[in-house]
Amino acid sequence: MTRNAVPFQIAIPVDPADIDFMGHVNNASYLKWVQDAVLSHWQKLAPAEAVARHLWVALRHEITYRKPAFLNDEVVATVLLEKVQGVSAFYETIIRRGDDVLAEVKSRWCCLDAKTLRPARIAESVAEHFFGRREG
Repeated sequence: MTRNAVPFQIAIPVDPADIDFMGHVNNASYLKWVQDAVLSHWQKLAPAEAVARHLWVALRHEITYRKPAFLNDEVVATVLLEKVQGVSAFYETIIRRGDDVLAEVKSRWCCLDAKTLRPARIAESVAEHFFGRREG
């Protein structure tokens, strides 16, 4: 059986503070964008009670930069939850300007219990909100 991820898109504002000495978006800003996009994805698709009970911390980001972004660019991040395994969630985030791919990001996140700050598994019933129906 396979599950199809539900894509999530979010507009990313390019702020003057994102621009580096070379006149384009600093590489560190992409990390901020990915964090904002993944957390927005969680908050939008997960049930409210799950959002209240869980926090996320990034464990790993692997970024491939394709093209630079500039001030006033219209940038969109597309987030896909690839899989949930134990306390980890594996994401792919594609950052685009129109048809141009600016960056591709693979990331691993750890779910934490909001009260204890200890790793917590995501229930299958919660994970299902991020995937389309199962196919045989």
